[in-house]
Amino acid sequence: MAAYFPFFAQLSIPTIMTVVQFTFNPFQENTYLLVEGKKAWIVDPGCYTTQEQSELVDYIEENDLAVEAVVNTHCHLDHVLGNAFCCKLFSVPLWAPARDQYLLDNLERSAAVWGIGNVEESPAIDLDLNGETELVLGAAKFEILQVPGHTPGHVVLSNKADSTAIVGDVLFKGSIGRTDLPGGNHETLIKSIKEVLFELKDDTLVYSGHGPETTIGEERKSNPWLV
Repeated sequence: MAAYFPFFAQLSIPTIMTVVQFTFNPFQENTYLLVEGKKAWIVDPGCYTTQEQSELVDYIEENDLAVEAVVNTHCHLDHVLGNAFCCKLFSVPLWAPARDQYLLDNLERSAAVWGIGNVEESPAIDLDLNGETELVLGAAKFEILQVPGHTPGHVVLSNKADSTAIVGDVLFKGSIGRTDLPGGNHETLIKSIKEVLFELKDDTLVYSGHGPETTIGEERKSNPWLV
């Protein structure tokens, strides 16, 4: 998926925040740096190889960014492969949904199923995002939306001031997250999208865990799973 992407791309945000996208690991997972001023969060670190790790670290160091936290929208393998590396290197906490703890507990088993070796165990969750409603990065405020269905604990980071949402694997351009993995539920996912995500404005930019960005309005109008 999305093999045409550059290895990373800086994406334009209209006001105070910058989103930097990297595409990592065999699953072509999108890792995001959310940057406000010189403060940054690493969201869904999928960096797996030393080359991928270096790409992420080089960008952070070249731009003199201070990483404050590693954030997981959910805890599927492809979104957490870099948890241990990033938390240790930058000495930062892990913020993640505790309802997805079972996925972190079974990380090595899941990696073996997908033929991925040498996976380092994720650190413990320091802040349960299923218990939070808002987080602050510098001057940027993020509402934490509870959107189960792809996984039981999945969350979305919504910055209404910038009309931006980091949605993990809930919603994609023209598609939705899969629900055939343990803990997934199709009816719950559809309900989450229609009753939570679709409460956001049509011009909200949607940054997904795989593939290109889209908008809430575009998916509300034309996503075949939702119209």
